[in-house]
Amino acid sequence: MSVPATMRFIDHGKGGPPSVLVPASGPVPQPGEGEVLIRVAYAGVNRPDVLQRSGNYPPPPGASPYLGLEASGEVAAVGTGVTQYKVGDAVCALTNGGAYAEYVAVPAGQTLPVPSGLSLLQAAALPETYFTVWTNVIERGRLKTGETILVHGGSSGIGITAIQMAKAWSATVYTTVGNDAKAEACRLLGADYAVDYRKQDFVDEVMRLTNQRGVDLILDMVGGDYIARNLRCLALEGRLVQIAFLQPSKVEVDWMPLMLKRLTFTGSTLRARPAAEKARLAGELRRHIWPNLEQGRMLPVIHKVFDLSEAAAAHALMESSTHIGKIMLKVAG
Repeated sequence: MSVPATMRFIDHGKGGPPSVLVPASGPVPQPGEGEVLIRVAYAGVNRPDVLQRSGNYPPPPGASPYLGLEASGEVAAVGTGVTQYKVGDAVCALTNGGAYAEYVAVPAGQTLPVPSGLSLLQAAALPETYFTVWTNVIERGRLKTGETILVHGGSSGIGITAIQMAKAWSATVYTTVGNDAKAEACRLLGADYAVDYRKQDFVDEVMRLTNQRGVDLILDMVGGDYIARNLRCLALEGRLVQIAFLQPSKVEVDWMPLMLKRLTFTGSTLRARPAAEKARLAGELRRHIWPNLEQGRMLPVIHKVFDLSEAAAAHALMESSTHIGKIMLKVAG
């Protein structure tokens, strides 16, 4: 498998609206020690990409300056010290950046084999959301079998993954959505209750549905006034996990419920974690989630696939929040 000297990638220049995303040409990255070079078939579009394009989420030191945090494709070359993959292997990967390109170099530990029975398109939709949900719902959120969870933004890529993973843990799942179509989609994927936040107060609904007990765990990417409202609908010893802020991160909150209900408020980001930690998470996914995927459970939902050259349109769709599931870029072919 020959590797060319140059490749197509999506340039976002100095940042700005979706229109700044344009195809460009540049050198193919070289895999360093412990890395694999992937010839990209598909790349996923995620909210952090939108933030980076807007100038609000700079890549960590040493990461590719290009957009894109997940990809699938074939191994095109391996760096020194890599023994688990060979040229031609079909893989998907959580990248540190650079997936909006024909080639991307990734630490081998952040790379996983394509689950048996899944396409390269499906595989590219896995890493960012499944790594994120595993570490925040199962590990930081400590979801236990039979507990209750509220997932905000249930029709997003993260939301759909969280619903399905929580159901695999036999949890009762509540979710918030913006319209009837999204509510139906979430129920079909396993959500027990879907609350339309445009028509109903999710705090009142969750408390009513739980007989005023509240839920054990909340996964939130909204922030703003949701923080205080989340505290109100957590049960005794409940946990709130913050993974993003679509609303402001600076808010005034009455923290008394934190003490009275012995709550835990935590959060995390994924991109800046060291390679060893991401490799550990990859191992957990391969042990606990990959078997489910290979048996046809917990599969990603693909909303729309754009050509790499249409990255601007893909970002515009992401910002519209009208999609249900993942937005993808086709790179190869």
